[in-house]
Amino acid sequence: MRPPDQLVHSRARVKQRYALFPLEGYPLSRLPSWPDAEVRVLAAPALGANFVQYLIDLPAGKRGQFASDGRLETFYYVLSGSGSVRDRALTPGSFGLVSPNDSFAFTVTDRTRLLVLRKVYEPAPNTPLFKSYHGQESHVKAEVWADNPASRLQALIPDDLQYDFAMNIFTFDPGHGLPYVETHVMEHGLLFLQGKGLYYLDGEWMEVEKDDFIWMGPYCPQSFYATGPTPSRYIYYKNVNREIPL
Repeated sequence: MRPPDQLVHSRARVKQRYALFPLEGYPLSRLPSWPDAEVRVLAAPALGANFVQYLIDLPAGKRGQFASDGRLETFYYVLSGSGSVRDRALTPGSFGLVSPNDSFAFTVTDRTRLLVLRKVYEPAPNTPLFKSYHGQESHVKAEVWADNPASRLQALIPDDLQYDFAMNIFTFDPGHGLPYVETHVMEHGLLFLQGKGLYYLDGEWMEVEKDDFIWMGPYCPQSFYATGPTPSRYIYYKNVNREIPL
């Protein structure tokens, strides 16, 4: 937050096909089922997204929950802190995808920051509803991507048709990035975890850094190039494995 005697400016951009938000621009909110948490709504249908994404800060000793409703699936990723969900220990890098038929609660021992994404589950013919899935990022192999050892991809959700979206972590060494401009039907919700770089969005290159959030709508031209002294890492959502609704 800037002193009152300084001019206010921001790197925030909101366009038809994308939005870029630095963390400092989000006001805090709360959720009824997370009354003790500080919540930032990173993306929502009001922006144009077909999902909602939260950044949730939960104080030590507190809890929050999402009830089962048979409709919404929930992905979580622990950015910092520790605690438990359904007797599973939570540490930085813990993640999970929770079925619409499962309810669950977070209880934290230290102040904890969570990235949470919720969307309507899309059933598919002859495809069973997935079972809730939990893991740890450090146990997910970083695969060389596009034949470039300086670009590595971790797929946190298995590549299986029972899952209707992917959540991945990309790591790029400085001086490396995506080898082309992508343009596709999937949308993204992307949070920078580390480093900095240049992101290409719908014809414009923009500087990005840790804690920045980007929403990319369908068919937004996009690319990335890592800069700075350390590798750049970001976690991102994309919808996959389903027929396009008509």
